[in-house]
Amino acid sequence: MNRRAALGLGTVATAGTVFGAAVPAAADPGRVAPAAGAGAGGNPRRIAARIGAAYRRESGRAGGNWQAYVSLAGPAGGDPLEAVSESADRRIEAYSVNKIAVAVAVLDKVDRGLLTLDQQVEVTAGIIVPGGDGMFSLDGAYPSLVTLGHVLANLLTVSDDTAVRLCGLVCPAAELNQILVAKGFPNTQVQPVANPNRFFLGTSTPRETHDLLRALVGGALLSPASTEVVLRMLRSPVAFTDGIRRDMSSAERARIATKAGWFADARHEAGVIFDAAGAPLVTYALFADGQAGADDFGATHPAVQARARLGRRFLTLTAGLGGAGTAHRAHLHRPSNGG
Repeated sequence: MNRRAALGLGTVATAGTVFGAAVPAAADPGRVAPAAGAGAGGNPRRIAARIGAAYRRESGRAGGNWQAYVSLAGPAGGDPLEAVSESADRRIEAYSVNKIAVAVAVLDKVDRGLLTLDQQVEVTAGIIVPGGDGMFSLDGAYPSLVTLGHVLANLLTVSDDTAVRLCGLVCPAAELNQILVAKGFPNTQVQPVANPNRFFLGTSTPRETHDLLRALVGGALLSPASTEVVLRMLRSPVAFTDGIRRDMSSAERARIATKAGWFADARHEAGVIFDAAGAPLVTYALFADGQAGADDFGATHPAVQARARLGRRFLTLTAGLGGAGTAHRAHLHRPSNGG
């Protein structure tokens, strides 16, 4: 029986009940998350409706096709509230958003003692994705050896494409898919190719990506240490900033764990917004394609601009609310001048 069947995760409401149990590393075990709706934030149900209205306005303005699922922490720590559901169960190409799922599978093997973050993998000239996103293709000097931790950092922050192939060296496609199915995510699957250690990033659904993120922050997917690895990377200053996190201060960006995916005419992003104390507040999976500007992979693409406006709006609407569940404190990042 898989995780979803065992826990009855057919609805977001059930998921919210289960996922608040674990306490990951860097969480505050002594902190009780404030009840959603505390303070001057207003009625969470009304705010969820306003989040939905903002989504409809911005997705309509951007045009194209949207598939999305967004939830807000419920009142008094209760079940999460559905704010957006549009084609939420449509299985679509997730592109680099599925790098979160790849990292989860690799770290599952770390948790089981089959891999270690300090073990090294070889970066050969043949494994480089020519012209791909990230930094490995910029090195120009191969072979080199890097740790698995370094691979995951590049996978989840700068969305390095070669890092996907490096993960495949230690977690082949068939095994990766089996791990995700066992964890209850049969639609979040990479696409195998002839080489068993390589794969395309495959598919997911908005709801399943949303549920994977909620399971992650709730401690239901990985050990506390491995959960912290993923969240620290997705919340880091070098993680994606063109979309949800664009119009924010550095402190506000540190409250958001996010991962974008872009290919052809698709522009996707999924993540979690935490409250000021680190409890999960908003979980979003926003998948978009078919907008104008398919050759524009920058911040001026219509769907990316829409997500930037939504990110700012999400923070404004939820400013007086508290999240629910395990708190994950942001890490302090200090700029350095070398030396």
